[in-house]
Amino acid sequence: MKKLNDILLLGDERLYQVCDPVMQNELPLLNGWIADMHNVMKEIRQKYNFGRAIAAPQLGIMKRLVYMNIDNPVIFINPEIQDVSDELFELWDDCMSFPNLLVKVKRHKTITVNYLDENWQQQQWAMTDALSELMQHENDHLNGILCTMRAIDSMSFKWRP
Repeated sequence: MKKLNDILLLGDERLYQVCDPVMQNELPLLNGWIADMHNVMKEIRQKYNFGRAIAAPQLGIMKRLVYMNIDNPVIFINPEIQDVSDELFELWDDCMSFPNLLVKVKRHKTITVNYLDENWQQQQWAMTDALSELMQHENDHLNGILCTMRAIDSMSFKWRP
């Protein structure tokens, strides 16, 4: 079982790699990966008081997999973002891979995400505002992009209070 100290931290080269798709024959591994992601997110919440989702590569699992838990857990296998709005909004983004740093970024106000659920069924979710931002952040992890790379400018960094 992975723990908080297993999370990859800013500077780890694996955070900058594009992840491979989850293959159907890897479904037997899914429960273990999800349990690890759930456990680490729970520890982040206890220690830092934030954490709504985690991407598999943050734990060194180089697969296109996102675990989101706001009210209920949702598994996103091989998510693809489409239909991004032209309208953007600014926010201070945080990340479990650098928990004390906030980065000001711009994100699309609305997106549609297509993905497979844990039963390998095709799903679609139209997201707005906070959920849209969250999925964009997690999807960036699957593509080796950190919010530090999306900072609006050189003044868009601050320490968490």
